[in-house]
Amino acid sequence: MQLLIVRHAIAEERDDFALTGKPDDLRPLTNKGRNKMRKNVRGLLKLVPHINLIATSPLVRAMQTTEIVAKEYFNPPQETLPALAPRGAAQSVLAWLQQQPTHDLVALVGHEPELGELATWLLSGKPDTWLPMKKGGMCLLDFPDKIAPAEADLCWLLTPAQLRRIGG
Repeated sequence: MQLLIVRHAIAEERDDFALTGKPDDLRPLTNKGRNKMRKNVRGLLKLVPHINLIATSPLVRAMQTTEIVAKEYFNPPQETLPALAPRGAAQSVLAWLQQQPTHDLVALVGHEPELGELATWLLSGKPDTWLPMKKGGMCLLDFPDKIAPAEADLCWLLTPAQLRRIGG
């Protein structure tokens, strides 16, 4: 299985959104974030031909990012995974991945620092963050044998600007 990890696109500023009185879970993407993410996905399409399943954090900004990705991939099945929310447990994400039927490629859409910690753990087996991701950035991991910590291989880690350059 290959695992595509996607950090949500640029969202409204936390402090500005807090002035609305709404909870941070409802903070949406900005128009600039949406536009840049569409361009990021053009680059992704050149690297990843299809996605079998997308799991997303339940927060609005992650769900909006998922919609952008899913639209370009002809709407693969999507699932909301609470463990992808901020302060979610990497062990819960791993357990979910291990329960999935054999797919060529599963995508996860969520937040930092949790995604960087998850990727680092899956690559090294250490609960650390040496693989931080920018907003709209992505990485691709490959599990050649089993889905477990320290079993993944890093295929690539790309910034949003790199994805946009690939997309042309």
